[in-house]
Amino acid sequence: MIRVLHAVGGMDRGGIETWLMHVLRRIDRRRLHMDFLVHTQRPCAYDHEIRELGSHIFACPHPHRPWRYFLDLDRVLREHGPYDVVHSHLHRFSGLVLRAARRRRVPVRIAHSHVAGVDRGAGPIRRQYLQLAEAWLRANATAGLACSVPAAEDLFGEGWRGDPRWRVLFYGIDLAPFSVAPERERVRAELGLGPDAVVLGHAGRFVPQKNHTFLLEIMAAARRIDARVRPLLVGDGPLRPEMERRAAELGLEAVFTGSRSDVPRLMLGAMDAFVFPSRFEGLGLVLIEAQAAGLPVIATDTIPAEATVAREAVQRLSLADSAEAWARAALAAPRPHRGRCLAAVTASSFNLAANIDRLLANYALGT
Repeated sequence: MIRVLHAVGGMDRGGIETWLMHVLRRIDRRRLHMDFLVHTQRPCAYDHEIRELGSHIFACPHPHRPWRYFLDLDRVLREHGPYDVVHSHLHRFSGLVLRAARRRRVPVRIAHSHVAGVDRGAGPIRRQYLQLAEAWLRANATAGLACSVPAAEDLFGEGWRGDPRWRVLFYGIDLAPFSVAPERERVRAELGLGPDAVVLGHAGRFVPQKNHTFLLEIMAAARRIDARVRPLLVGDGPLRPEMERRAAELGLEAVFTGSRSDVPRLMLGAMDAFVFPSRFEGLGLVLIEAQAAGLPVIATDTIPAEATVAREAVQRLSLADSAEAWARAALAAPRPHRGRCLAAVTASSFNLAANIDRLLANYALGT
């Protein structure tokens, strides 16, 4: 059995965490055991299921106190190891995690890049930290994975292809929930949406990266064009109360669902189009899900090209374009053929079965 410790911020519903849960549910637990090191002591959405599946969660809640964090992580590795793999999803902070793993002689130490552009415009103190973290990462990682080419460039540098340790590994998604469409009127009724509503959807954490302020401006512009427009926003996060207030000020009659475990059902049963104006993304896994659901997708043009799988479904716009331009694009976008879109995602590298095989191959190296 290969024993893996994943280092993540917390196991709430998000792109990285949902991918890890897809893997955990599908692996042969006689061959692979996964535990999780998190930065929070509060309960997270996936905690109960993780424990039900036989894995452990270890809290290491002091990332802003590096020496304390290092000692806590060292204790986890000493008391609950030995681990064959430490797989860190903490971007440049992975340098510290993998340094601790090397000290405990963990043979496979993986840094995983899930974002691109997060540290643009960093100040001088932040840049010093980034330089140290990158030095530790390069010195202690036996492998590096990235969810896209831009994410690889962000963490491993523009010359990443010259180092055999660094490679791209796309996420895998569970496509089973997209194979059968739910009853549309029933789903909409549950959400308080009428059968004639034009539902513009979005799913993502309420954090600055996702650009919800501009998203609501797009929704307001769309409602001025078509009074039937109703926004459907799935997710949670620190900015949600502020965005709920802003939506009310704009008279949007928006539906805020909070964190949901049935995002595919909401996409298939309620949404007419998917709007995603993120400032930056490592990939944007939810875009792949929206394409699997056969939704027209309007997304930022700086999001990695790898996120476009079903080309007939995706339209890219700049954040320099007006909210009205985004709104008109969302309302005018033709509905793509759902069967073709799902087939394109199934045949892609985002297929979960193929993704797990590639992940296991990375874990097997050096063990």
